Amino acid sequence: MTGASAIEPAGPLPAGITLRRPTEYDHAAVVRVIPDWWGLPAASHLPMMLPRLFFQHFSDTSFIATDAAGLAGFLIGFRSTAQPGVAYIHFVGVRPDLREAGLARTLYETFFAEARADGCHRVDAITGPGNRRSQAFHAAMGFTATGDMEVDGVLAWRDYDGPGEHRVTFTRAI
Repeated sequence: MTGASAIEPAGPLPAGITLRRPTEYDHAAVVRVIPDWWGLPAASHLPMMLPRLFFQHFSDTSFIATDAAGLAGFLIGFRSTAQPGVAYIHFVGVRPDLREAGLARTLYETFFAEARADGCHRVDAITGPGNRRSQAFHAAMGFTATGDMEVDGVLAWRDYDGPGEHRVTFTRAI
């Protein structure tokens, strides 16, 4: 979607990148890039973890980053209704040529600023035990990992998302 209002980021953006709110029409473009951006086979199940409902119901707390080449990154998150004061970052991606440019940090900082303004004091997130890049990023952003077992040398929660679906959980005060 073009013409959407730009969002003021809470930090610097790489040159030529703007932030806006997603619409449900962004869903197809986002899930299409997930296997490539994560270096996974095209038949990966990972895009199934980001259904269209996130773009329909949490667009007011999520971001799409674009530049002249198209989709540059995204952050899909929301405030918890069951745990007032807690926000959750569900899925984040940055185009591989923009990694190390500060885009993910600015997406997170913008989410933190909006969550704080809405009364949140904590942000949670998860990743898989094999996603070392995500684990390192979250640690660098000040998140603390928790779990009840080690999986491949990483603290994770056993069967977090079902049998054999272990996850590393992160939390950070904001």
